[in-house]
Formats: sequence, structure tokens, C-alpha cells
Amino acid sequence: MIFDGPEGASVTLLLAHGAGAPMDSPSMTASTKAMAAAGLRVVRFEFAYMAARRSGSRKPPPRADTLCPEFYSAIDALRPKGSLIIGGKSMGGRVASLIADEAYRSGKICGLLCLGYPFHPPAKPEQLRTGHLEHLETPTLIVQGTRDEFGTRADVERYRLSTNIEILWLEDGDHDLKPRKSVSGFSAADHLKTMAETVRGWSDGLVELQAQIRSR
Repeated sequence: MIFDGPEGASVTLLLAHGAGAPMDSPSMTASTKAMAAAGLRVVRFEFAYMAARRSGSRKPPPRADTLCPEFYSAIDALRPKGSLIIGGKSMGGRVASLIADEAYRSGKICGLLCLGYPFHPPAKPEQLRTGHLEHLETPTLIVQGTRDEFGTRADVERYRLSTNIEILWLEDGDHDLKPRKSVSGFSAADHLKTMAETVRGWSDGLVELQAQIRSR
């Protein structure tokens, strides 16, 4: 695991990587550093197949649902001091979304954060990965670029999604949330700052809600 941000933070984010890049990829590192700078504790971990690649393994990513036990193990191993939000980049967020409701009902987590959710494979908009998102009970924030090839704004606005899901759209952002400055007028740094500030405000709201529920 890689730890960033203040140890005494009220919220810890436990994030998994995407299908093809490790937990210390440039995209995950940039997002993590931005959220840590906003005062969040961010913890990254790798699934076993990705960790094995560091020793030369070339195994392809397994099906997302087969990785759920590994995410549960990471939650149990972490034991954060404050509130916990799970999620990740692309496939990592998808795996987290598959276990979110069970973990939420059991009180282990207070929310779900997905950075570039893979709503469908690139160029295959008919192969949707949204069935479980229609009835999701866990408070969820999806940060998505408007031109993400795994789900553009035009694509996603047609889907039936749970009312517990909020989406932060980053103008002209790709799957790594990066915009073309010449087109959008925004830089990657601008989008990272917006993302981090939004995640901080959203997570603070979840902690406050959690406290209210416990005091009843």
C-alpha cells in the first residue's frame, strides 16, 4: 500500500488502480497527490495480478467481479481511524462499486468514489456495466471527463442511475481526466484542483451525515 495525506484526517480514501496501469501510475499519483493536498488521507493498493507484473508476469486483468475478495481484504487490513470511502481509477472503481452496498450496510464504509468509471468498453457502447448502478444505495461520487471513451457525457446522460450517484463532469477530460487546453481552456492542474476540492467537500458531508445518524 502507498499512503498519502495527513494521518489524522477524518476521512480515508482506499483506492484501487485501473486494469492496465499500477497504483503508482502517473494518473493515479497525480489524483492522489491532489486529494492529499486537500487534506484527505489516501491509500492506494494493488490487486495480486498487477503486483505480479512487477516480477515479470504478463497475466491479463481478470474479470472485475473476481477481484472483489481482494478489495474486501484491503478494507480489513487497513483499519482506518476515521471514516472510510472506497473506490479507484477505472476498473478499480468498478470493483469497489460491486462491493459498495454490502460494505455500506455493514458500516465499514460511508461512500464510494470512482475516478473515470468504465461505463462501457471503448467503442462498444452497447456493452454497459451499469446494471448494479441503477439501485446503488451507497452515496457515490463519479468524477468523469466529458470525452471519456469509456463513457462520455452524452452517453451517461442516457443511463438510468441511482439517485445516490453524483457525477462531477470535467470539461473535455479524457479517461485520465485530462483536458486539451487549447480546446477547453482548462489545464490538467485545473481539473485536479476541482476534483480534489469537490471530493473533499463531498466526503466532509458524508462524515457529517454519518455523525448525525449515529447520534439518533
